[in-house]
Amino acid sequence: MDRDIAEWLRENIHRLRTIDPDSARLDELEPLRDIVGDARVVAIGEPTHRVHEFYQIRHLVTRFLVERMGFTAFVMESGFPEGWAVNDWVLGGDGDLDHLLRTGITYHMGKCAEMRDQLTWIRDYNAAHDRKVRFYGMDVPDSSVSARPAVVAALSFLDEADPAYAAVVRERLLPLYDYLPSDRTGLAWAAPALHAYMALDASHRHELTIRIGDLAERLRAMLPVYSETYPVRADIALQCAITARHANAFVGGMVWDGDGARPYRGANLRDAAMADNVEWILDREERIVVGAANGHVQRWPYRVPPIIVEEQVMVGQHLARSLGVAMVVIGTTWNGGRMFLHRPVPDGLPGHTEVFFEDLGPFEEPGSLDALIASAGEPLALLDLREVPGEGPVADRFAKIESIMCGPHRQPVNPLVAFDAVVHVEKVTPWHTFIDPENPRA
Repeated sequence: MDRDIAEWLRENIHRLRTIDPDSARLDELEPLRDIVGDARVVAIGEPTHRVHEFYQIRHLVTRFLVERMGFTAFVMESGFPEGWAVNDWVLGGDGDLDHLLRTGITYHMGKCAEMRDQLTWIRDYNAAHDRKVRFYGMDVPDSSVSARPAVVAALSFLDEADPAYAAVVRERLLPLYDYLPSDRTGLAWAAPALHAYMALDASHRHELTIRIGDLAERLRAMLPVYSETYPVRADIALQCAITARHANAFVGGMVWDGDGARPYRGANLRDAAMADNVEWILDREERIVVGAANGHVQRWPYRVPPIIVEEQVMVGQHLARSLGVAMVVIGTTWNGGRMFLHRPVPDGLPGHTEVFFEDLGPFEEPGSLDALIASAGEPLALLDLREVPGEGPVADRFAKIESIMCGPHRQPVNPLVAFDAVVHVEKVTPWHTFIDPENPRA
């Protein structure tokens, strides 16, 4: 490694003793105070999901931001309507946490001890403090395959606030989701659900769009009336209906009539929906933590050749436009380790997969930020990218960085634009999941 960059890394990296939330001392994270400053949003990215250390980083940083800097909400890459049950629990409500980890957090990302530990900490913190920490999902519902949970959430409000209209929605809209597969036990159940949607007649899909739009518009029109009796619940129900419209547009964009050719460039409607929900949350919270994949929170278009070749506009880009310096983005880099993965079972049931583990790295790609930081030889480290000089040999070396690692793939990015800081983990291990590798249905 070049002497100049080696010396600069040694002088600027903040070494971390541990990222275990129960063992770490929050004083070790004090460098975050200068990085965060007065920001209202701190986004914490992870290169890939289902990794023990990335959950730990997110939990530890959230603790610091809550206890030392007054943040009041944790917002996650998970369904917006599903998240309200989790929020009720962390605020002291009844319910079985293990059930919520399976149903209140989408994409299977709650099915692990790490997520249980973080939610338990939030609940315990709330029990001991007047200033509460809330939980929000920001994503479209149902692991991005249907709007149904958002429709159901809006209906649960309308059953009480407007039962006559609720009865009509229940009769005319909900049965349109009968196409969804009943078996949701497989780790990849979302795939047959999407296939079932794409097999629908155009008239069926168009009716879904019209009726979801009607639901959202009526809730918006009746909001002053509903709010007289249910000021908070009416607001949430409306945003659930809006999120239903976003979700329906997202899945609808996967289907093309005629010859299937796109008449125009595709758009990332899912990330636009997440940004919309974050803005809604910011109208109700002063300072929030957002946890999602690096690719979602970065202030840079997302693509991962050869899987995703067209640039996608991400949450971070939307929020950067509206928040500017009021948002800080902390990415995560790594240098390989063991990954929890799953793959289709030959001749298996639709949506069912087998779990396996794969060892990746170390990464030696000269143009990746991961390899550059790994060259410093620190197993756990925090680096403020804003300290990179604007000129000279260190600046020249960073100018050659053109990617970060996204699983085994290189994700093109300018890290000095995309992120304000990074946490580096030398080796990662699989999440501590409740999913039994010998029985993925668990």
